[in-house]
Amino acid sequence: MGNLKTWIRKNGSTTILMVLFIIVLVNKDAKAWLMRQVASTGILNSSISEPKEKQDTSKRFIYAGFMLKDEDGKIIDISALHNKVVFINFWASWCPPCRAEFPSVQKFYDQYKTNPDMVFLTVNLDDNAALGRSYLKEKGFTVPFLVPAGNIPAVLYSGSLPTTVVIDKKGEIRLHHKGLADYSKDSFYKQIDELLKQKP
Repeated sequence: MGNLKTWIRKNGSTTILMVLFIIVLVNKDAKAWLMRQVASTGILNSSISEPKEKQDTSKRFIYAGFMLKDEDGKIIDISALHNKVVFINFWASWCPPCRAEFPSVQKFYDQYKTNPDMVFLTVNLDDNAALGRSYLKEKGFTVPFLVPAGNIPAVLYSGSLPTTVVIDKKGEIRLHHKGLADYSKDSFYKQIDELLKQKP
């Protein structure tokens, strides 16, 4: 026991790093916090792409068949989203990168939620939707809580969490990002503002 205390005293910084590493490994919120610090640098962010001159139909999202339900079980009429800028975020409460980026998603939502040309579809993919609802409530997030009401088109989501998609007013997918990003950056807001100015 005395040898352990001596080793800890001599290797204090190593001990602290090991303890922090273990905490990050086992605690989802600690892992999310660390990921958030990395994301805040912006190095993980993708940019909204330029529109195609001759739009490739594979890059155009057709809303038919993509159904979502809100917290009350009401089916969302996705066809009403034509001519709007749509931000779709697929997430789950157990996913540390989702937890890491969610404060930026909330900030983005707060910035644009009153804009009639902007729609937020934050789609929870927990096996038990109650876990996702509980996570939002616990953290004080107010983004719309939606769950799939059928199959998700592969052009939007192929299994990686988080996945974020931005669709312009013409139905063209302008951003498709798999993984963690920071959506609270002014540079991202400027890109969204440009999309909002465009005619359908």
